[in-house]
Amino acid sequence: MIRRRAKRQIKNRPFLFRIALFFLRWARAFGMMTAYARLQINWLLFSNEHTNYTYHLTDLNIRHLAHFISIAIGADVHKVSSYLDEVLLDRELREHIAERVSNGGHRFEADEEARYGRRIGWYAIVRILKPKVVVESGTDKGLGSCVLASALLRNQQEGFPGRLYTIDIDSNAGWLIAHPCNQVAELIFDDSHAALNGFSLPIDVFIHDSFHEYSHEAKEYSLIKDKLAPSAVIMSDNSHAGTALMDFAEANALDFHFWSERPQKHFYPGGGIGLAVPLKTDDHGAPRRTIRDT
Repeated sequence: MIRRRAKRQIKNRPFLFRIALFFLRWARAFGMMTAYARLQINWLLFSNEHTNYTYHLTDLNIRHLAHFISIAIGADVHKVSSYLDEVLLDRELREHIAERVSNGGHRFEADEEARYGRRIGWYAIVRILKPKVVVESGTDKGLGSCVLASALLRNQQEGFPGRLYTIDIDSNAGWLIAHPCNQVAELIFDDSHAALNGFSLPIDVFIHDSFHEYSHEAKEYSLIKDKLAPSAVIMSDNSHAGTALMDFAEANALDFHFWSERPQKHFYPGGGIGLAVPLKTDDHGAPRRTIRDT
């Protein structure tokens, strides 16, 4: 009703007013296009990346991430925030990545500056859960693997040892993984389906970040289903674009949550974290309402 009234009011306005209104709308749209173009030009001039873009998150998006993790896995939000700060302030990890990029022959395909994006959420989850076995499908250069390894190394210092098994079919993947990350991270060069089929350890945390095609992703979940520890957490790096993890969660009585990235000063709109966790129940075993139910 309000929209129809507004249209009638515009139609009743003089022709020149409608012309002026059109140019006002054009100016606003053009302003957004030029802002986006500046981000693209900045990336073209100052970044060497050509895939798997990296970026910082906005401060507000990091706060949203803390609350997302707090609700999804039942952790104190201040504790989550402290772990997010921990990885962002980790000077040794930043220097490790810069050194591997500058001295490893990859300066023209990666950036020395460490920008973790959603991976800081992976870090916080591993720090909170203290898992013994983390499995990552899809290593690429190994930025996420290094972030996960850093969390596992800190857990180890606190008396909670754990190990990362990261899988990639490309034998050139994982070049960021070196000492000290390789103390807790093991590279497996194989097709993810074959590797997961033969994996024998109980999995506490699983992260899908390999081939983002529905059937491939869904197959990974079916292969790990009977290998998951009772309180296992599953993450997907493709939940912003696909429903494989959400479908798996619904079919297996798991709680599904999703958080969306907001990159800071980058042309890429961002991905997110899909998270499937054991369904929360009350004292009588009935499903407990979560924020996604409201």
